[in-house]
Amino acid sequence: MHYERNEYQEGFSICALIIAGIFLWWGFNILLDDMANWWWLFGFFWILIGLSIMSSQIYKLTNRSKLRNVVKQEFEQNPTISIEMIASNTGITVKDARAIVLDLKARGELRGKFSTKTGEAKHVEVTAPNQVTSEETGKYCANCGTPVKREGNAVYCAFCGAKL
Repeated sequence: MHYERNEYQEGFSICALIIAGIFLWWGFNILLDDMANWWWLFGFFWILIGLSIMSSQIYKLTNRSKLRNVVKQEFEQNPTISIEMIASNTGITVKDARAIVLDLKARGELRGKFSTKTGEAKHVEVTAPNQVTSEETGKYCANCGTPVKREGNAVYCAFCGAKL
């Protein structure tokens, strides 16, 4: 897998897909309307640009899931690994490794806490995305992965404020 700097956070863009759609619309519009003139050749040019932008965005979207799997495998091999060690082992930048860990925690695929002094993971558990049971739902916040104690009428997470 080929990794580029800040590819996880800055890779995929909805705006790029919209721009690709505009290029495709423009190209097909020229092809269908101006077949009498020589301008119809420009339609292929705009279609080619639109397809290249769209294919790059699809590649970046599929590459994000591969990067998440790489980080999950690092936690499965060493549950007490730090984010800096993940970055040095995989070649992913620290900034992207942090974003991937937060995404995995938000999806429920990674549960646990990190030490504030050493940065190493404590109590990390890697789970499948659809493995959440009703018993586990009350133990962790679905938004940030923080352990939640249901005392009284606790409806919101004390760490992130998300509704439980």
